[in-house]
Amino acid sequence: MASEYLKWKYRDVKPDQTVELTPRQKRANWWYYHKWYVLLGAGLLAASIYLVARALGFGQVTSDYQVAYVGSTALPEDTVTALETALADLGSDCDGDGQVVVRVNQYVMGDTSGEGAVYSYASSTRLMADLDSCDSYFFLLEDPAAFQENYQVLRRLDGSLPEETDQDYESCCLSWSDCPTLQQLSLGEYTEKVLDQEIQGDSQELLNQLFVARRGFWTDRTCSYATQCDALWDVITRGSSQ
Repeated sequence: MASEYLKWKYRDVKPDQTVELTPRQKRANWWYYHKWYVLLGAGLLAASIYLVARALGFGQVTSDYQVAYVGSTALPEDTVTALETALADLGSDCDGDGQVVVRVNQYVMGDTSGEGAVYSYASSTRLMADLDSCDSYFFLLEDPAAFQENYQVLRRLDGSLPEETDQDYESCCLSWSDCPTLQQLSLGEYTEKVLDQEIQGDSQELLNQLFVARRGFWTDRTCSYATQCDALWDVITRGSSQ
């Protein structure tokens, strides 16, 4: 056994020889050392393409009409979807893309304490951006008096524009219940979860507590498709006691 060990210990060890890799092995070796660079680059390229596409509007469905809901609690998704669909049936294809799209933008500003204050501030910021860019033409308001006092952007029902210091909100809005066209919309029921409990209700009854109004424009800047929006306003307020 000793002699065998000595033979192994003092064996002739050859220096490392260069191993010729096959093309497949070369590709595998290159991928092993460079894969994270490739994946990172692909991710950055995809993100860049996505941002450019969004900026140019590619692959996005644009809205023909926009509605701003301002209230203390969010509207149920079922109600929002039903309302968007029902109003789309009353409108026209403003942008000529073959479909009528209504978007309801929700701005919930109820709880102003604790964590709720953060969400309220965020909604207020988004609403200011909406008003500044003239996105929403139609308004669904829980408290039209407070809204007009704070923002003074509503047009009178007769189409005229209030003076800058005029806070008479009553001449600028209608109760949902006073608009026969809105009252006849088939909006169905909604289901939402509150504290792990499912709550069901009637969307018409929920919206019946709100007021409708439209945006006024004091400069040349207006919302998109202002003429078509005026026409839809005439439709939804037809027969009301304005």
